[in-house]
Amino acid sequence: QVQLVESGGGLAQAGGSLRLSCAASDLSISNIAMGWFRQAPGKEREFVTTINWTGGRTGYADSVKGRFTISRDNAKNTVYLQMNLLKPEDTAVYYCAARAGLTGSSHPTDYAYWGQGTQVTVSS
Repeated sequence: QVQLVESGGGLAQAGGSLRLSCAASDLSISNIAMGWFRQAPGKEREFVTTINWTGGRTGYADSVKGRFTISRDNAKNTVYLQMNLLKPEDTAVYYCAARAGLTGSSHPTDYAYWGQGTQVTVSS
């Protein structure tokens, strides 16, 4: 059974940093695109960032551009999200997702597998 397991969430102060990891099991991510999404209380799930199968192309939501960086280590079957200059509005549950395709996407419906999410809370 395919599993995506996020880790690295927690509490950070505004201006601080966190690094999320997403480890895949029973699924090789080496030839598929990955993404991160987030959902704040009372809000819909929103796109954060995506990366293609090689890691050579990435895309970001305007709200995180310049602060967040997605990367991948196919040998470790893991995707990362480095979050810097965190803001209180970044507070949300962050989800890792895998899609059956080579190119990244900002649309949740393009993703076949999802992790259970990890909470990120940023205090002001």
